[in-house]
Amino acid sequence: MASSSPLEITAQAAVVEKPIPLDENVLQKHVAFFDRNGDCVVYPWETFQGFRAIGCGYLLSMAASMFINFGLSRKTRPGKFPSLLLPIEVKNIHKAKHGSDSGVYDNEGRFVPAKFEEIFSKHSHAHHNALTSDELMAMLKENRVPKDYVG
Repeated sequence: MASSSPLEITAQAAVVEKPIPLDENVLQKHVAFFDRNGDCVVYPWETFQGFRAIGCGYLLSMAASMFINFGLSRKTRPGKFPSLLLPIEVKNIHKAKHGSDSGVYDNEGRFVPAKFEEIFSKHSHAHHNALTSDELMAMLKENRVPKDYVG
């Protein structure tokens, strides 16, 4: 049997299935993917690791982690004071839901299957189960609420 290097062992040990609590809603479960250490708080470095895990490049992962954590941290933090570490509290992710969205998650963070199917029935023309970048941009434009610049 071939021996593994310490780096390989560490990398294999880092990929551990963590149980998702039953009381979490679907939006919290979605965000929990980025909670790499399972402490119910997502820091920018965890968002970066999550983006890398789904195959994104370094630059996109870095930009997305800063953009996402900067935009969502203050909305999900308890109290009035922001944190310089930009943590996202998984349990409060429903507070970061913005107006210009697809409606796939309701205000409580529950998944709405009919809204998800509606995206494809209304916007996918080239492929029945996927959106091209042009179709995605058209969907975003259609869902945009006037003067909701952040959403």
